[in-house]
Amino acid sequence: MKPILIFRHLACEGPGYLAEYLDRHRIPWRLIAIDDQQTVPKTLDDIRALVFMGGPMSVNDDLPWIQDELSLIKQAEERGVPVLGHCLGGQLIAKALGARVYHNAAKEIGWHNVEQVSNASPWLSDLPKQFEVFHWHGETFDLPPGTEHLLQSKWCRNQAFVYGNMLALQFHVEMTVDMVNEWADVHDKELAHPSASVQSRDAMIRDLPQRIRRLQSVADVLYGYWLKVGGIN
Repeated sequence: MKPILIFRHLACEGPGYLAEYLDRHRIPWRLIAIDDQQTVPKTLDDIRALVFMGGPMSVNDDLPWIQDELSLIKQAEERGVPVLGHCLGGQLIAKALGARVYHNAAKEIGWHNVEQVSNASPWLSDLPKQFEVFHWHGETFDLPPGTEHLLQSKWCRNQAFVYGNMLALQFHVEMTVDMVNEWADVHDKELAHPSASVQSRDAMIRDLPQRIRRLQSVADVLYGYWLKVGGIN
């Protein structure tokens, strides 16, 4: 069975709960560790789907692997290969489909609600109108032409879109308890001046196990429907 390729851009921003989800459903996957100098494949031969994780860099940075990943996403769009993006990964999808990626009006870090743009999308039919997810981003994307806008938040209008079997998320549903704690340590300088859109470390880790359980329930819905639309499950 062909594997799903998962692209990691920073050691602490791996697939997290997504890996647990795929293993539980016996779906093979393989990690491409960009942070460990692994290279982006040139073609989609023997690849079932693509997943792109987050990272502190911008899709507008002059890094050779960014261009390679954008090229691979464009190939996936042409060949109908499913693609999923988390945060930076969602921005990569947006840029590959011709949309602009730029600084958001405010950084959005910590636990904040997103809400459905409409109640009509089957992608969200098993989710409430509004629900909490985990954020850590300072940039945002415009919606590429022909996409379906799924979610928005108080601080960032474009939180998720779909284009065929491509799902782009601005937020993080892959989080685990350990990942939240590690990010709060690794990126602690970004938490030095809390605001309405940036939580303190104490606020971020409050009731963390319960919040993670609810987040992973959201992930189950989004991952499950993406696999279904992509013909993977």
